[in-house]
Order: sequence, then structure tokens, then C-alpha cells
Amino acid sequence: MNNDASSAGGTGSPRPNSHPPIKSGRVGVLIANLGTPDATDFWSMRRYLKEFLSDKRVIEDNSLTWKLVFNGIILTFRPRAKGRDYASIWNRERNESQLKTITRSQSEKLAASLVGVDDRIDVAWGMRYGNPSVGSAIDELVAKGCDRLLFVPLYPQYAAATSATACDAAFRHLMTMRWQPTLRVAPPYYDDPVYIDAVATSLRDALGTLSFKPDVILASFHGIPQDYFDKGDPYYCQCAKTVRLLRAALGLDEAQFRLTFQSRFGPAEWLQPYTDKTVEALAKSGVKNLAIVTPGFSADCLETLEEIAVENGDIFKRNGGDNFAAIPCLNDSDQGMRVIREVVLRELKGWV
Repeated sequence: MNNDASSAGGTGSPRPNSHPPIKSGRVGVLIANLGTPDATDFWSMRRYLKEFLSDKRVIEDNSLTWKLVFNGIILTFRPRAKGRDYASIWNRERNESQLKTITRSQSEKLAASLVGVDDRIDVAWGMRYGNPSVGSAIDELVAKGCDRLLFVPLYPQYAAATSATACDAAFRHLMTMRWQPTLRVAPPYYDDPVYIDAVATSLRDALGTLSFKPDVILASFHGIPQDYFDKGDPYYCQCAKTVRLLRAALGLDEAQFRLTFQSRFGPAEWLQPYTDKTVEALAKSGVKNLAIVTPGFSADCLETLEEIAVENGDIFKRNGGDNFAAIPCLNDSDQGMRVIREVVLRELKGWV
């Protein structure tokens, strides 16, 4: 349905001739992921890191010491180092990050899978940091006539530094609008049977392609400071439940399938056990074959393609390990799209 303005006395809603044209009656689905720099050069990386690390959901420290370190050291030296990391996994054909490529494809495949469900549905994608922004994606959907929006942060497990800040971006943009669309937010899906089955199936398939059988499999999740958990963030509990359900689905015990946390930043204590320290300890203890799966990431990105596949692979082999595999994320695979489509259709009930 497309309810453009109609003149008084005409069909549809009687609007005066001077009424501005307004499109409405459509339903938008907006999927969102963390973000991406526009390029790998110093200034692009600095702009991205400044936006990301200035977010009070990400770094809750507001002390003078942090401000001096952030502006004087991090934004001076970190952009070059992270730029080199991004350059090592950059999609040079499209001149963009892998996360951007995959998220776009997820959006396109989701739209294709919803054809025939309801012809009023439009799909868009956005990033919490970088481009395209969540706000620009909302504008895109509203311009098409979407007055109902389903916002889907692609984080299976909830954390204030991911899910909540993505919602903050959506809510802030709605604050600028005179006619706000009705907004729904999809909840985390860490224990959804479809998600658990998809990760387990994808992992089994990937293991079947390896030339070795892992002695241990690590389920590595992005970490958060221990202090955030102590204040009430449910992230650790949801990661632990995901791992428990995956163990059951895979028929593995706690020694064979272990929970770890990666990507810590700064001197503070983060959720443990740490992935890199666990990888090192396993290699030194005589484990020769190791695989790591990253169920908390809906798409491969710097943290999986460089930190896990490269850095942790090097740690394992440097300390005595022989065979190492980083298992791909669900991405835009059939299993990955099955999860996203299921979440979307479940949350659109009553609207379509």
C-alpha cells in the first residue's frame, strides 16, 4: 500500500490539495552490525576509532587519564597499526572491509528470501560506526514509505557495548524526525534453537573439510570488561548458555569444547578465560590440533579473520601446536540466512 497524498474529495484519505506528498503503509527491516572504516589509511582509521572508542557504552571510563591516553596516544599511534591489520583482510575488489561486504550480502539475500511473504516489506542495512550509518538506513526505509520498522542488531548475545549502543543510534535518529516510524527491536537470539542448530551444523560441515581432527575446539566470543558484567550486563551468561547448548548439540564435553573471550583492550580485567592465553596454554600442554569457532560474530571481520585466524594461529604454532583452523562465521551462508530470516519473520508477526 502506498498512501500518497490525495486531494480532498478524492479516493483514500481526504487530504487538502496543499498537503505534502507522504508515502506510508510499508514495513521496513533494518539489519545492523558493529561498523567499519571507510578505508585503511591513517585518517580513515582515526575517524573510525574516534567514533567507536568515544562511545560511552564501549568505554565507560570518563576520567582525565583516559581522555589524555585516548587523544594523546591511541588516536596518534593506533590508526596506523589497525590500518595495517585491516589492509591484510581488505576486500580490494570492492575497496571495503569484509564485514561491509558480508552485511550487504546478508541484506540482499534476506530481501530475496522475503519475496512472497508480503510485498510491503523493504530491507536495508546499516552500521553503528562508519558507513552506511543506522540513521541513513532508517531514512532510506522511511523514504520508501515504511512507517513500521523492525530493527535487528546482528548480535546473538546481548551486551550494552553492542546491542544497546546500536539501539541508541536508532533512537537518537528517531529523535530528529517529526513523524517517527513505529519501531520494534529484535531481542538477542543466543539460545534460539534455529541459531544453535545453524552454528552446530556449520561447525560440523567445516570440521569435515579439515585434514585433521581437533583435540580441542574453542568457542571464542568478544570480551567485555569484568566491571561491566559486575554491573549487571547479561553478556557472559548468554555466551555461557550458547556454549552449553552447542556442547549438547555436538555431543562434546567441557574439555573438548571450551568457552573463551578475545579482543581485550587496555589494562583492566576482562571476562576470562582469555582466548590467546588459552591457546598458548593448550599448545604448551601438548595439544597438537586446535579449531576455534566464533559464535558471537554473525559475520567475519577483523576480530575473526585477523585476530583469530592469524594472531592466534601464530600463537598456537609458536608454542608447539601443529594444526590450527579458524572456523568461518555463519556469514551469508544458507545456515546464516536461515537464522536471520527466522528472527525477522518471528518478530514481524502481527505486522505482516
